[in-house]
This record gives sequence, C-alpha cells and structure tokens, in this order.
Amino acid sequence: MATGRGTWAYRDRFGDSFGRTFFRRFGPGVVSSIGIGTYLGDPSDEVDDRYRESLVFALESGINLVDTASNYRHGRSERVVGDALREADIDREAVVVASKAGFVPFDRSRPENPGQYVRETVLDAGLAEADELAHGSHTIAPTFVDEMVDRSLDLTGLDHIDLYYLHNPETQLAIADRETVYDRIEAAFEVLERRVAADDIGRYGVATWEAFRVAPDDEAYLSLPEVVRRAERAAETVGNEESSLDAIQLPFNVVMADAFSVDAHETADGETTSALWYAHEHGLHVFTSASLAQGDLAAQIPEVVDDVLSGETSAQRALNFSRSAPGVTAALVGASSPEHVAENVAAGTFDPLGARAFDSVFE
Repeated sequence: MATGRGTWAYRDRFGDSFGRTFFRRFGPGVVSSIGIGTYLGDPSDEVDDRYRESLVFALESGINLVDTASNYRHGRSERVVGDALREADIDREAVVVASKAGFVPFDRSRPENPGQYVRETVLDAGLAEADELAHGSHTIAPTFVDEMVDRSLDLTGLDHIDLYYLHNPETQLAIADRETVYDRIEAAFEVLERRVAADDIGRYGVATWEAFRVAPDDEAYLSLPEVVRRAERAAETVGNEESSLDAIQLPFNVVMADAFSVDAHETADGETTSALWYAHEHGLHVFTSASLAQGDLAAQIPEVVDDVLSGETSAQRALNFSRSAPGVTAALVGASSPEHVAENVAAGTFDPLGARAFDSVFE
C-alpha cells in the first residue's frame, strides 16, 4: 500500500526536478499532481504491452498516481497496472493506486452475447437484482461492489487498493428515483467502509461524469453534501469512527469547467457553491478526468486561455490548467505510449497557476 514514508521518499528521489507544488499532500504522504489513467485503448495484447511500458516509464519518471477501473479494457487495465508495479524500479509503498466499481466488467474481451454474460455472472450469481441493473451494465449493489473489490485485488495482484471509487453512480438515475439512488450509494458505502476496516482498501470516493458538475434540476444531478452525509451514516452503521470518503473524480478542463463554474451544492448556511469549492471546504480530494478532453486539447486550446498557461505544448498547457484549479489534487491523463507520458511528465516541470491567477484567467 502507499504509505507516508514511501511517497515522501519518492518525492525526495526527484528532488527539484519538477515545478512548484507538483507533489501534493494526500493522507500522510504526497501524490503527483499529474496521474496516469488507463481507460482508452483496444482490449488487445498489443495495447497491453504499450500500457505496461508507459506505466513503467511514468512510475520511474515522477508520476506516482495510477488510475484504473474494473471494467477498463475488459479487466486488462487492472492486470497491466499490477504488472507495471512489479516491473518498475519503484517501491509499492511509493505509489497511489485507484480503481473503481460500477460497470459490469467483461473478462479480457467482449463476449459474443453480452446480455447473457451479464445475466450469468451478475444476476444468476446473486451479485445484484434485475431492478438494480441500469442499462444492462451498471450496478452498485452491495454484493456486486464487494465482489469487484476482490476482483480488483485479484487482477492487479495487490493486497491493497489505496483509493476505491463508486463508478458513475448517477447511471442509476435511469432506473430509480434520486432518493433510492442515495440509499443505494449509502449501502455501497457500507461495503467500502468494511473493506477499509479490513485494510483491503485505504479510502474510497465517488467517480462521476455528470453528477456533481450539473445544476440541481438536471436529471443526472447528485448532491455532493447528501453523498457526504450518506458516507457519514455508513461509517456509523459499520462502527467506524469517521467516514473514509476521501475523494471525488470528475471531468475538468478548459472546455468542461462546470465543476468550477456551476454553483450546485448547498452549504451549511443555505448558499450554493461549486463542486470544487464544496470538496475543498469539506476536505475531499479532487482528481480531474478528461484533462485533455479525450485528446482534443492536445491539438489546440482556446486562445484566450492558452496565452497565459505554462507549458511548451498544448497538452502540457491543458494539464497545467486542470491541476491549477483551486482544490484539485491531481489531473489524470491517459497515456498508452511512452512518448505521450514523457510529454505529460514534462508538464510538471512548469509551475501551475496560483489560485488568484487561475480565478482571473477563468473570468
């Protein structure tokens, strides 16, 4: 597992190679403010090899945050993450590993009959009921989430996942009302609280695509304050002293800045604030996904923003925008080639904007 001693030693290994605040506090240790993701790419042996090479390069170059999920590339990404950790010249205690559960994973490749596969491996196996399955592929049923934690540990070959997310719980709003979805989130949190107590995972979070960055009247909206309350209740039910809900993940980039600009979450005094500000005020780490907008920002950034960001390439400047946002711990970027990883790592040699500078640029 990642430890304070291990991650601080990792930071010291790179000395002054990076810019100001490249490494940021995370629990008792630190984490790089650029993390490597493993979502994109075909489920093939060739892409596995490229990812493994890229991950090893990243881990040996200053990135100690790896993000994956049980369903990414049909489980291949979790396997590759474990392989890379064992191959890299790096201590396991230096690396923060995150994974997720929510979407039903296939096994290495897409089955000929996905519906039958889900029926046999989820419904018939008793991991979820039919009315807990959204779009035939998503569930956060407690038994399913528990099984996915075991699966993540098995596929990575690790004995501990540092951060484990519920994956896009707003997907459940397609089949259930909002209150029912909150109840389902709380039940899943109870599972994760127990896995924290058992030391299988270090802490947990919620990874979303729309839920926290849309307005309250949006059909995909979930209240971050309510999610925090449900985590507190789950911890109390399990008997843990305090909630281990520690992070959220959401899209944030130059052209998708809703998490900063949309005031959607109610504060204790009845005001509303953005997801980033609410998370910051309540001690939640924020990890941004889609930092390059699926690669679009690697080609070009809007000129009004591009002129004031640091970095030699568009991709580097886009990453530095995301990790400059107040309250953001790290910006995630997918990389399936060492060349792209080298470019992303180099973004960290430039200083991010300060909070005030970011505010003025955004305005």
